[in-house]
Amino acid sequence: MTFGTHIAEARKALRLSQKDLAARIIKEDGQPISAQYLNDIEHDRRNPPSEDMIKQFAKHLKLEQEVLFYLAGKLTQDMMRTSVEPEKIVAAYQAFRKALNK
Repeated sequence: MTFGTHIAEARKALRLSQKDLAARIIKEDGQPISAQYLNDIEHDRRNPPSEDMIKQFAKHLKLEQEVLFYLAGKLTQDMMRTSVEPEKIVAAYQAFRKALNK
């Protein structure tokens, strides 16, 4: 499953049109995204959006943020601290892989 297909399936399950969902997702400039932009996301013609927009998708579609960030291939800003020792990063990735492979 891709980020876009997950968004599309959740939107359809809630019986929201692309226009309705797009009106709820607000860009950094304060304007909503367009239905065409949402369509492009759902069909994987665009890269996943910003952290803030991913959080909005999670909220409006009643999805877990962590799943959306995983599907988007992104880490949140709080996870991107620059003062983390390499050993901790390796341990976290190893634990994550182990959890996924269970």
